[in-house]
Amino acid sequence: MKTLAQLISPVSSETFYANHHDRSPLHIPASEGADKAKLFGWGEFNRLLDQTGHWTSETLRMIHDTRNVDPTQYCRQNASGTHLIPDPRKVQLQLARGSSLVANDLEDMSLPVARLAAGLSSEFAARIGANVYSSFKGVRAFGPHFDLHHVFAVQIEGEKLWRLYKNRMPDPVDMPVQGPDLPLWFQRNCGPVMQEVRMKPGDVLYLPRGWFHDALAEDGASLHVTFSVAPLYGRILFKLLESAAMQDPAFRKYFPPVEQAGGKALQQHLGHLGQKLAALCALPDFLDEVAMTQNRLRPRTGEYSLPAQMELTRYRVQPIAAPAFSGPVAHAMHYAYSRSEFVLEEVIALFDFVSETDIRTAVDRAVASGSLIKL
Repeated sequence: MKTLAQLISPVSSETFYANHHDRSPLHIPASEGADKAKLFGWGEFNRLLDQTGHWTSETLRMIHDTRNVDPTQYCRQNASGTHLIPDPRKVQLQLARGSSLVANDLEDMSLPVARLAAGLSSEFAARIGANVYSSFKGVRAFGPHFDLHHVFAVQIEGEKLWRLYKNRMPDPVDMPVQGPDLPLWFQRNCGPVMQEVRMKPGDVLYLPRGWFHDALAEDGASLHVTFSVAPLYGRILFKLLESAAMQDPAFRKYFPPVEQAGGKALQQHLGHLGQKLAALCALPDFLDEVAMTQNRLRPRTGEYSLPAQMELTRYRVQPIAAPAFSGPVAHAMHYAYSRSEFVLEEVIALFDFVSETDIRTAVDRAVASGSLIKL
């Protein structure tokens, strides 16, 4: 399973985008023979947890009655004494006492999870995180709450009852309250229960960003993975525009005092800068910058094939005018042409925020033009 279409089957992508994406929750019961629950199981999850060198008190968290368990209660110092690592015996003791286990960043450890995360990342131009939740009978790790991203939850083992509330926060990017008062704020603002969903192995639940919900393992042990989907939004423009705008001397000039000309001088200055910002946003180069920032959210996945060695493809630059390249791939080709010879696989690896297909297509165009020859 590598794509959104496979994840939400038998619901079509067209139906999902028309009726649910960023609009309303969607529960997709597992169809006969569905492989969604085969991302991993208890055995594979235990194997991953046994890789104790990977986990820290930040990547492996324990929650009890909506609050984080103090890491000293389930961790020990590593051999060098530099940081805390989870201790299997202490973790299982906390689970027996009614805590839930949250394992973060599973997309970096499990190949099936990584493949699906990569597919979702490409589909939504988004950063994808994969967290695993392990709970037992009668345990509710979190009270009513919402997330700052879209969520796809896949039930792996056991069952879990999800309650979806009526209310939704519109496009949240930060939590409304910080600190210990946040759970109480959630309870006051979630609204009445709108729907209860019993998730069984292979079921998928989609929740739009900001939708209030909670979940409870009612009977036995439950294991599910959530894929968080976080595309870019308007805040990124402030960072990208700052870098671009500071190349223009107008943005480096001092502001006139507000008293000058009764404030008109400052108003005109700000209006002038605002027009320049609008012009920057309309430039093709700025579109490319945003596109490359999106692509950086979508890391390429690779798999080891040792002992086989990668075959390297070498090219030599010729004293002939190169074709014109536009978009993010132009950056990769500029790097290639800055050398007398280059290795294609190196360019692909270095420019991981540019489509590999686009790089290969650009190189083929360059060879056809005679400005590159394959060695």
